[in-house]
Amino acid sequence: MVIEFLEWLAATPLSSGLRRSALVYMAVNAAHILSIGLLIGAILPLDLRLMGLFGSVPLSVLGPFLSRAAAVGLVGAVITGFALFSVKPIEYAENPAFLAKLALLVLGILNAAAVHTQAAWRRAVSGSAPAFGLRLQAGLSAAVWMSALLAGRWIGFV
Repeated sequence: MVIEFLEWLAATPLSSGLRRSALVYMAVNAAHILSIGLLIGAILPLDLRLMGLFGSVPLSVLGPFLSRAAAVGLVGAVITGFALFSVKPIEYAENPAFLAKLALLVLGILNAAAVHTQAAWRRAVSGSAPAFGLRLQAGLSAAVWMSALLAGRWIGFV
């Protein structure tokens, strides 16, 4: 059933269009890189601030802004990543680096969802010092997202 879906995906107009046009493929790839830059560029400073660095910058201002910027980057990266995946879905589905990247993305998203549903997050963005558990989650977040970035780069080398 999975193989049939991947074969269907490879035959879609989206996939065919990306394979036929180097210009369109390049634009989608550039949008993917831009989205990843926005995602990591927002998450890393937020995680560092939650871990205690840049203490003079108010988390009440920085937190919600960077959190939303990371969400926009994530949505863009997922949309453009799916488009790029559609070009060679069977090859990517067999690539251990791609599978590692997907697992890390899921872990990063679950961690972010857990952080944002906690009272500790709401207290931190209201002006309280981040709780120890929130600091640990921020460290995990930074490690997971940087690992996802590295796994993404690794895809082309496996």
